[in-house]
Amino acid sequence: MSPEPVPVSPASPTAPAPVGDEQRLHELGYAQELSRTMSGFSNFAVSFTIISILSGCLTLYGYGMTTGGPALIVWGWPFVGLMTLIVGLAMAEVCSSYPTAGGLYYWAAKLAPSHGPFFSWATGWFNFVGQVAVTAGVDFGAAQFLCALLDLQGWLTATPGHTVLLFGLILALHGALNTFGVRLVALLNSVSVWWHLLGVLVIVGALAIAPAHHQSASYVFTHFVNTTGWHNSLYVAALGLLLAQYTFTGYDASAHMTEETHDAARSGPRGIVMSIVVSLIAGWVLLIGITFAIQNYSGELNSSTGVPPAQIFIDAVGATGGKLLLLIAIGAQLFCGMSSVTANSRMIYAFSRDGALPGSRIWHRINHRTRTPTNAVWLAAVGAFLLGLPYLWNATAYAAVTSIAVIGLYIAYVIPTFLRLRQGARFQRGPWHLGRWSRPIGIVAVTWVLIITVLFMLPQVSPVTVHTFNYAPIAVLAVMAFAGGWWLISARHWFTGPKVQGSVEELAAVERDLGTI
Repeated sequence: MSPEPVPVSPASPTAPAPVGDEQRLHELGYAQELSRTMSGFSNFAVSFTIISILSGCLTLYGYGMTTGGPALIVWGWPFVGLMTLIVGLAMAEVCSSYPTAGGLYYWAAKLAPSHGPFFSWATGWFNFVGQVAVTAGVDFGAAQFLCALLDLQGWLTATPGHTVLLFGLILALHGALNTFGVRLVALLNSVSVWWHLLGVLVIVGALAIAPAHHQSASYVFTHFVNTTGWHNSLYVAALGLLLAQYTFTGYDASAHMTEETHDAARSGPRGIVMSIVVSLIAGWVLLIGITFAIQNYSGELNSSTGVPPAQIFIDAVGATGGKLLLLIAIGAQLFCGMSSVTANSRMIYAFSRDGALPGSRIWHRINHRTRTPTNAVWLAAVGAFLLGLPYLWNATAYAAVTSIAVIGLYIAYVIPTFLRLRQGARFQRGPWHLGRWSRPIGIVAVTWVLIITVLFMLPQVSPVTVHTFNYAPIAVLAVMAFAGGWWLISARHWFTGPKVQGSVEELAAVERDLGTI
């Protein structure tokens, strides 16, 4: 058994003396296997790209049009954004203390006062399923928008079969990029930030200038629409929050990328928080701009393309201009899916490093040429494809996938926050922390996650049939049953939480011999 990391005294909540990134990683028990080449901006760029306002806002815009309409689309965003920022702040504080690719499940193991391996196991599995679902949701949304564009061009009919085909091809592209184009992926992540910000300005600018008619402010900010079949407006409004909450996912990527980031104990937390703040502002501008540009609510909601924003673009600025705006959105979604596969693979790599996934020896392997976890990349892509397949027979499958992403990720987000609350003053802060605001922010974060976990498992359409059933609870329960059953039968006897690769001195010596530091 390798020795434990150098212990940090819990006696004082003040930050430890600054140490180098590799030194801190050694103290956490890991060697510097991944290439540490990312800047703080690049770390932020990964999370901002995965949140991707041009992906989440647009792919679920049609869902929002049925579950509350303009009023919920416009006001749900800042409300959910604020609650997400609170969750992100709580996560960022813990990230500063433990800047490692294991992220959430590593934090849970170190923060638990007892039963650390169990908390680590549960957190890791929820994080795993949430990450895979986010990848599925992002690339499936890109497939829907690409299918809509091809349909408008008359090249391909927008059908479930064609959408799933494009979904598979996009996942294959992102797997290949993360396998063979590692340097290109890093460059594209930085380009993606500006693509998203300039894309929002172009889309909103075009929708503000080109249309001869705009909706009134009263319509945009107060008009409520309910076509779900449910008669309780409060229930429908709560369901409508999924549009915003799904978009605000994936920012844990900044934590998973800390082993590849300079000044990780500060850059990782800043990446988490700033990706949420910038997305909150830019996303609200985007949603308001699109909603003002609605020309024919019913016609755009029931567009033959299956993508209401595409029809809004066409109706507002004409066929050619609408297609160009659609291309901007598709480009952003492709950036987002590429980064999602990157972050997902790092989580799989770290979890497998500790033996927690079936076939861990395979998923933990590092490509010695690129120093990236190639096998984990393809597990992320294949797992995402399997989650999207039910769309072939279930029209609400996409909403279910987004629900799974929210539920899985946010449970994983909040377990370390809950455990950090239990530690109180014993928690050893990193250089980035919340001070006296830590406890109230943590309490609000835990409460919010409990609410949305229940909310997004509820039926979204009435009557509930085999074609409208929200299969999110089944998927989540299946993962819980598998992970829980495996824990009880086997894993509790051998899974001890994050494994340590050696002492500080041993890891430094090994890396000097290998020439990695």
